[in-house]
Amino acid sequence: MRKMMIVAGALMLAGLATAAYAQRDPAYAAARAAGQVGEQPDGYLGIVGAATAELRALVGNINIQRKSAYTQKAAASGATVEQLAFTSGCNLIAQASAGEKYKSPDGVWKTRTAAAPERDARCA
Repeated sequence: MRKMMIVAGALMLAGLATAAYAQRDPAYAAARAAGQVGEQPDGYLGIVGAATAELRALVGNINIQRKSAYTQKAAASGATVEQLAFTSGCNLIAQASAGEKYKSPDGVWKTRTAAAPERDARCA
């Protein structure tokens, strides 16, 4: 049992490290600051407006890393990938800084203000 807990913890840390790496990418930071990308309720990054090939590749790469992290966490926790992705989406939207984009529950891209963002009613 203890060994299983250690393995689960290591998998979660690996997933967090992957997500943290994407957050430090200068191209990601620039696209986020420019409002070209934003957080979605499903836990994945989305493109706001027109997309270049470079932007599609950047978002695709980050979303692959996120799915990998969600999959690892799901295997360790017994939750589904979709449950973990949704919970992460709730948290990522809540953590967005003022001026950053996020998708509201009705599917509309919004810009975060100092007020709390609009999130799905199921978000804790």
